[in-house]
Amino acid sequence: MVRQRPGTTPTLEEVAALAGVGRGTVSRVVNNEAGVKDSTRRAVQQAIAELGYVPNLAARSLAGRRADAVALVITERDWRQFGEPFFSETVRSVGDALTDTSVQLLLTLVRTDAERQRFVEYARGGRVDGVLLMSVRAEDRLPDHLADAGIPTVLLGRRSGDEQITYVDADNVGGAREAVGHLLRGGRRSIAAIAGPLDMYVAQCRLRGYRQALADAGMPDEDSWVVEGDFTEASGRRAMTEVLERHPQVDAVFAASDTMAAGALAVLHASGRRVPDDVAVIGFDDFLLAEHTEPRLTTVRQPLEEIGRTMVRLLLEEMEQPEVAWRHVILRTRLVLRDSA
Repeated sequence: MVRQRPGTTPTLEEVAALAGVGRGTVSRVVNNEAGVKDSTRRAVQQAIAELGYVPNLAARSLAGRRADAVALVITERDWRQFGEPFFSETVRSVGDALTDTSVQLLLTLVRTDAERQRFVEYARGGRVDGVLLMSVRAEDRLPDHLADAGIPTVLLGRRSGDEQITYVDADNVGGAREAVGHLLRGGRRSIAAIAGPLDMYVAQCRLRGYRQALADAGMPDEDSWVVEGDFTEASGRRAMTEVLERHPQVDAVFAASDTMAAGALAVLHASGRRVPDDVAVIGFDDFLLAEHTEPRLTTVRQPLEEIGRTMVRLLLEEMEQPEVAWRHVILRTRLVLRDSA
């Protein structure tokens, strides 16, 4: 009787020997191909179960088989960012979009060049059929390496206005412009911006929308009214403190994320400013957090559920037709009025 060697991974040959069949027969059973007698198929399946054999996904890929898995890759370098709602909401929306498929979602963290190289080799080995990328910064070449390797890839957002890889994004410029326009129409004239990290195109776009709204209203655009954050609540606190030191007359704040807006609210409360009476505040994202701030946060809703569904749809299409042209999808945002502005 064939037994697995202690401490080793069972092989196709060991399964074949235990089942009393040839290696090719085991391969056909593993790949669920026709032409195998039921009794032989049962014998092979019993041998697989007894040995704990796991098929080699890379070999199956080379044979034109699917891994039935896609990777959601987060390239954020700062571990603190993973506590922010954006990441959990994105994982949930992508997972929900895959619920009715047979595709497994693998969550992967890639932060260094070495990790990028290892992931590209992992993907090229046939262990995933496609890749969803989020939090990609301007200088990151991972999307290009995956494209060069022929691996279907879809980005959440984009690295620049010249992005070629397939992406799904929200109308960040238009959403920010609408938010600041709302503040201006409400009579606010000393409006600060708490920007996201400006090496990310999403943050650049939201800042551009802020500046466009000021220009449309004939208002001055001065750099001292803009403070850069990193999408965290702590950075929103730091930025709001800096704004108050520079411009104590501030009467409105546009924050490029709900979490930074929450930090700004905390500082305004501590300084004795009433929101929205003294200072109006608008965020961006419309996470659940926005319903629970004091006061409830007026914000720009980006449709994360639709973004997740669209990313998955485009990726599955590219997996079926690798030669399909890259697609660029920008989804509408909507200003959600609550109590803070």
